[in-house]
Amino acid sequence: MPPRLIPSPLSSKPSSTLTSLSSFLLPFLHQQARPASILSSLSDTKGAYNKRIRRGRGPSSGKGKTSGRGHKGQKQHGKVPAGFTGGQTKDEVVRGPHGFKNIHAEEMSPVNLDRIQDWINQKRIDPQQPITVKELTRTRAVHGVKDGIKLLGRGANMLTTRINIVVSRASASAIAAVEALGGTVTTRYYTKYAIHRIKQGKTAPFVSLKWDPEALKNPALNKVGMGSDPVQRVKGMGFQYRLPDPTSRKDIEYYRDPAKRGYLAHTMGEGETPSLYHRLPRTDVGVKRTVTKKREDAEENRLW
Repeated sequence: MPPRLIPSPLSSKPSSTLTSLSSFLLPFLHQQARPASILSSLSDTKGAYNKRIRRGRGPSSGKGKTSGRGHKGQKQHGKVPAGFTGGQTKDEVVRGPHGFKNIHAEEMSPVNLDRIQDWINQKRIDPQQPITVKELTRTRAVHGVKDGIKLLGRGANMLTTRINIVVSRASASAIAAVEALGGTVTTRYYTKYAIHRIKQGKTAPFVSLKWDPEALKNPALNKVGMGSDPVQRVKGMGFQYRLPDPTSRKDIEYYRDPAKRGYLAHTMGEGETPSLYHRLPRTDVGVKRTVTKKREDAEENRLW
């Protein structure tokens, strides 16, 4: 045990030094005792700083004698260019460049009609209610949804139940098969965060500010007693967040297209196209244009 530094006991008569101190400090002077090795036990708070790796400083650096580069070879003594294959002809020259990865592509989770009918037969999906992202993910009809769900037409001849489904995308064959039985297909814009909140029950699965008022009158897509106002409807259903609407031109044009069964098709005017840069058809085709104002004589406008 380290020695303790205990002061000498105070005399009964306070000295001149102690008389200058307050009287309430005198009891604490008798109890002062600290280890002699207190300076050697001082340390920083745990997690106060991170040890910096010092490469190329020998074994004490924490990365070994070779600084993490290994033993011998080109990778230890220098850098290897991308595509270097030992000095021979590069693969890009021999085989040529091919393919690319589109970083802007949206990753859709596919779901086919045969699986939906199978889930209905197993009573895992209720066809009397709208089939949305929430039902498809809750029943594990799709897995790992990221950017949305796309309805595909595989097993169209197996679909025998009338359904009302709301998904991100839908193929033409799937739309034809569902509508042939009297059902409806609606494509709706989703984001990753919206899908995450829908699965948590914090966002409505298909109602937003730009939702078609006529669609809210559909008993299959409208809850009784909530009205046709999307804002009041979302608040009345107890959701915490509002479902977003598309803002980019690509998404707006897709969901404005009636052929894609977009939920923004009602925003198109008469004679318009889904394109945001559409032009109304001309009505003066074939009519000869006449000049109403003649140009003044060029002789009068000459300076010399």
